[in-house]
Amino acid sequence: MSKQTIHIRSATAADAAIIVDFNIRMAMETEKIALNPDVIGPGVRAIFDDPAKGQYFVAEIAKQVIGCLMITHEWSDWRNGDIWWIQSVYTHPDFRRRGVFTALYRHVEREARAAGAVGIRLYMEQDNSNAQAAYERLGMQLTHYRVLQQMFKRG
Repeated sequence: MSKQTIHIRSATAADAAIIVDFNIRMAMETEKIALNPDVIGPGVRAIFDDPAKGQYFVAEIAKQVIGCLMITHEWSDWRNGDIWWIQSVYTHPDFRRRGVFTALYRHVEREARAAGAVGIRLYMEQDNSNAQAAYERLGMQLTHYRVLQQMFKRG
């Protein structure tokens, strides 16, 4: 099979359905969580309605969306700068181990640097050793921080 070119672009509202599908698949694969389409659908569309909430990027081969990720922003007073958080990462199983995430990450890295961001962060399910290895190959490092949360039920 010849190597096909991976194209990265900013997602548009027309990509919402595939991003919803990818998020549902990712949650089930990584955490065995069944996302509610009535919640995740509007959650994805909210990004397109209000870009201050974040931004999606998609990876395509031959105009077929095969992967995505979302960026949200955190202001760091310690660093006097914006930190880009990578979330909702997914590559369709038929296209894994072909450099899709690497292409997405490098694109986001260039965009973040060009925008003056001070860094990139992400969180992952703690037992996802494949993802951790991929992130480390790209130059990311584990930190000494742990993520804690208190979630409030919606609707």
